[in-house]
Amino acid sequence: MSAEDIQSIINGYLTGEIPDYQISAWLMAVFFQGMNDDETAALTDVMMRSGDMIDLSSIDGIKVDKHSTGGVGDKTTLILAPLVAAAGVPVAKMSGRGLGHTGGTLDKFESIPGFQVDMTAGQFVDKVKQHGIAICSQNNKLVPADKKLYALRDVTGTVDNISLIASSVMSKKLACGADAIVIDLKVGDGAFIKTISDAEKLANIMINTAKKMNRKLIAVITGMEEPLGFAVGNALEVKEAIDTLRGHGPEDLTTLCLELGSYMLTLAGRTHSHKEGIDLLKSLILNGKAFEKFIELVASQEGDINVVKDMNLLPKATLTYEYKSKSAGYISHLSAMDIGLASVKLGAGRETKESPIDHSAGIVLSKKVGTKVAVGETLAVLHANDETFFAKAEVYMDMAYTFSETKPIKQPLIFKTIR
Repeated sequence: MSAEDIQSIINGYLTGEIPDYQISAWLMAVFFQGMNDDETAALTDVMMRSGDMIDLSSIDGIKVDKHSTGGVGDKTTLILAPLVAAAGVPVAKMSGRGLGHTGGTLDKFESIPGFQVDMTAGQFVDKVKQHGIAICSQNNKLVPADKKLYALRDVTGTVDNISLIASSVMSKKLACGADAIVIDLKVGDGAFIKTISDAEKLANIMINTAKKMNRKLIAVITGMEEPLGFAVGNALEVKEAIDTLRGHGPEDLTTLCLELGSYMLTLAGRTHSHKEGIDLLKSLILNGKAFEKFIELVASQEGDINVVKDMNLLPKATLTYEYKSKSAGYISHLSAMDIGLASVKLGAGRETKESPIDHSAGIVLSKKVGTKVAVGETLAVLHANDETFFAKAEVYMDMAYTFSETKPIKQPLIFKTIR
């Protein structure tokens, strides 16, 4: 299809000239036949231009965005945004909310009392100019074609197509004004991409699409078999993010943030090698500059900085429950999906877009894959404000753990980087 063909289809759908049933047929054809690189780029371009676009050109330097394809315990934006901004690279980040087993960055930030994520495009740009960083919710007028198409894909079984996924992600990122993008492509049990080969295909399509639109993109394929870090749930993840910014976070979470952050610095021209970027980010954690930038971000968006300085003031559940092992042996698998679903049952996530969220609820894991445990040993502590939620969550906790007699070979956190 020519770019003009794709433009007339999408614009016709937006205006109502082309009805749902015809677009459904077109989506089904795309789902089965696929799209080539030119078609994917054309679809991305017309969706990107279907609504408002954020203009970041008045902000000096190369603007680099980071996108994660979602997961459980993925609080990297809370760490990466202030960490990269502390290195002098402006971070203008639009984020989303959680749905189902996948957590949302905005929900996590809103665990901090007073933190405001809704702002106009002008306010957003001004905050980045003044503080070098801002986090906001996606403008409802941004990429309306994607919102409308995604809702139709959801009910026609056409979500799982690599070109449609790539154009959906890329149109939103590019409409937000990014010059370059680092994509964290999650693979495994808790991700929507299940195999490395599918992740590689998606990465290459995104890179080719970015290239055709004069943008740079690096894709990092990372594991989501087990949750990232130990905390799952909004305020609990904020605490773990702060711990990481202060230099004592979990090893896997710290490693991933340094990896992704270094690529952001390289794309921005701030550093010239991956190692130089990692070394700079480590120094900003050690000298306290990264945490200072986090405090500045919270203050600039009307959040209570006392909560950041004293994490005991974060929202705290009234009830906790120790989930104990019913088997002995090595933990050979810890399902990120089941842990995520358990956290939803505790109130930490949404089952529908309208569901309320309990910022204090969630799970803190005590043991992860490769650890040897005995029967009755605590595997995790569940946090909730309703005692009946624990039994509902325990059903998923029971499914989350698999045990073996021998120590398993742990999968790598970072599989591959595609430039």
